[in-house]
Amino acid sequence: MTPNIRKMMNSLIMAGVLAAAPQAWLAKADTHTVAAEADRSSLELARKVRRELVTLPFLSVFDNLSYSIDNGSVTLSGQTIRPTIRTSAENVVKRLEGVSKVVNRIEVLPLSPFDDRIRLAAARAVYGYPALQRYGLGANPSIRIIVRNGDITLEGVVASEFDRNLVFLRANGVPFAFKVTNNLCVVKG
Repeated sequence: MTPNIRKMMNSLIMAGVLAAAPQAWLAKADTHTVAAEADRSSLELARKVRRELVTLPFLSVFDNLSYSIDNGSVTLSGQTIRPTIRTSAENVVKRLEGVSKVVNRIEVLPLSPFDDRIRLAAARAVYGYPALQRYGLGANPSIRIIVRNGDITLEGVVASEFDRNLVFLRANGVPFAFKVTNNLCVVKG
């Protein structure tokens, strides 16, 4: 091969490499863009699901609803004292854009006058205490009181470890409650 032909071949190879490099880079960038779009749409779907769940009529401090999202499939879980909340939650989430499937695992707590008395006593003990009244303000209180067969479970979020322990102590003082489980989370910042 003559030096001129060799130079021309090297130039053609380099031109091919340079022409292909932006395509590969763009394909990689498109993959990142698609992943970012999927994250953004998943986050937006989570916001929509949360908004629909917290604005359900008749949702109270005695109901605890949660959800998880996996590729457009929404799994609802938690506990409620009203069967209508269970079906309403499924119906409002099912009609959201981006939801392909809804799995409803919301447990309807059994009817019990005994549990109802404990629920009311626990709500008074927690939300009636001056240092904790701020958690009961607004349409969506941050502390949920779940009572099943005389056992109290505290769900939700509080501002400090002190408040978490105070809620636990107040719920522990409720007459006729067998056990108190404290699942409250402390929000940092």
